[in-house]
Amino acid sequence: MAEELLVRETGPYDPVLKIDYKLVMEKEGLLIAPFNSETYLETRNLDHMLLDCWPILVDLATGQARMGKIEERALWSD
Repeated sequence: MAEELLVRETGPYDPVLKIDYKLVMEKEGLLIAPFNSETYLETRNLDHMLLDCWPILVDLATGQARMGKIEERALWSD
């Protein structure tokens, strides 16, 4: 679900974006799926890291996926 949402939310001029599977976690009934540019994920070179990429949140009970909001940052910043 997170991958499908990422594809839908990516615009034609955006870089290629991928889920950062090394950082995916579960918390409070949510799957928290961070993402970033494919180049950054392949190299981990900070020059290629995109800023302000709030993770995708997938409700594990319903399967509904949505983009995280800044107000929810405590979910993934611990």
